[in-house]
Amino acid sequence: METLAGIVERYDTIRTRAFSRCDSLCIASKIACAFGMAALTGVAAQVRFHLPGTPVPVTGQVFAVLLAGVLLGGGYGALSQVFYLGLGYAGLPWFTGFFAGSAALLGFTGGYLIGFVPAALFIGLAVRHTQRRIMRPLVLPLVMLLAVGIIYFFGALQFAAFTGAGLHDTFAFAVAPFILWDIAKAALAGFLACAILPGK
Repeated sequence: METLAGIVERYDTIRTRAFSRCDSLCIASKIACAFGMAALTGVAAQVRFHLPGTPVPVTGQVFAVLLAGVLLGGGYGALSQVFYLGLGYAGLPWFTGFFAGSAALLGFTGGYLIGFVPAALFIGLAVRHTQRRIMRPLVLPLVMLLAVGIIYFFGALQFAAFTGAGLHDTFAFAVAPFILWDIAKAALAGFLACAILPGK
């Protein structure tokens, strides 16, 4: 019977080989993977609910964005979100509520969507430089929270510009209601990143 140490070692070998193969894919294959993560973001966008006191819904998109950076790295993770925004803008109905077009990007919640691109880029660059596996349970959830902060920044900026809200109201309506939800998403994404990324 295989020991726990043997199972862990075998799993480390599998994920190291998997990431090595992903890194060696041709450009066309990496672009296809980026499109796949864009599609996953579109599916996650349909998981949504509203909280009282804010017009901005809670969605599953953020979690998909975090995973895009982990799985694809900075450049292709960001590209996946460029695909998501660009194709949705062009008419593919995969924004929240199966909407498409410019209104989703130019409305008061559009800044959150725009923030997906730099957030995925940041995660991809950060997680690949987290070399010491023993530090990952501490570092990776923090990386995810910082990425969520990037999304908040762009979202709050456009919310304020669109509605004319001041700093206090912007924080109250566009940031504060989602903090606990996104901390949970960041913690879960950080845990998955620890489990997925190759051991060092």
